Amino acid sequence: MRNRYVIWTISMVIVAGLLVAVTTHFAQTPAPAYRAPRTADAKPNLNGVWQALNEANWDLEAHAAGFGRVVALGAADAIPPGLGIVEGGPIPYLPAAAAKKKENLEKRLTLDPEIKCYLPGVPRAMYQGMPFQIIQSPNVIMMVFEFAGAVRTVNMGKATEAPADSWMGWSNGHWEGETLVIDTTGFNDQTWFDRAGNFHSDALHVVERITARSLETLNYEATIEDPQTFSRPWKISMPLYKRVERNAQIMEFKCVEFVEDLIYGHLRKQPTTSR
Repeated sequence: MRNRYVIWTISMVIVAGLLVAVTTHFAQTPAPAYRAPRTADAKPNLNGVWQALNEANWDLEAHAAGFGRVVALGAADAIPPGLGIVEGGPIPYLPAAAAKKKENLEKRLTLDPEIKCYLPGVPRAMYQGMPFQIIQSPNVIMMVFEFAGAVRTVNMGKATEAPADSWMGWSNGHWEGETLVIDTTGFNDQTWFDRAGNFHSDALHVVERITARSLETLNYEATIEDPQTFSRPWKISMPLYKRVERNAQIMEFKCVEFVEDLIYGHLRKQPTTSR
């Protein structure tokens, strides 16, 4: 009887040890990374209509709710609170640039390029609040934005130099496994990152990494470098969500007609008063 008890005890110890080993193995083994569906050329399929759901267009950094640009509009123009999408602390402005950012904030009603319907630039176009569409082909990836009809063309072939500075920059892309990496230079200095006056110079360099995390979500990261404005490179990150309505599509928001009087009204010839 005693021998049976000893054997049973030893068996239970062995079973317990095996359970601990198996549990430890699975606890230490990371879940397999998501693998996106493939296009005809076997690349991750990022096609679709996507949209950011955050408050970054008001301010990239964490911020409380506040008054908007036009107090008379009340809550309709108030700033919603946001957790921010900047990683690792505040945006590292150089001293003179920090002063310029403060001035931009104070004069945002007249200085923000968004108000004038200027092209949003990169990365602002990715989180401006309106949807955009990704259209893939082996050699080119197009990003079509609802705001102002903005378009990005990402060259997926041999990297080329920007022929001239522009609002949306010059983008070269490549794949690193499941991740689309886009390197963009050739910017002008006319765009902002948000409505809070965060800005850059024409030395801006943006490297984006876009990875599918599920069928209906993407991970988006952008590393921002501009030695004329910032003391070091810094990074933003956020999810992007797929518009899954049956008729999801990009609509037209060609806002130029809404700002013509704002921008050019002072140039109109005033009629002479007849006596």
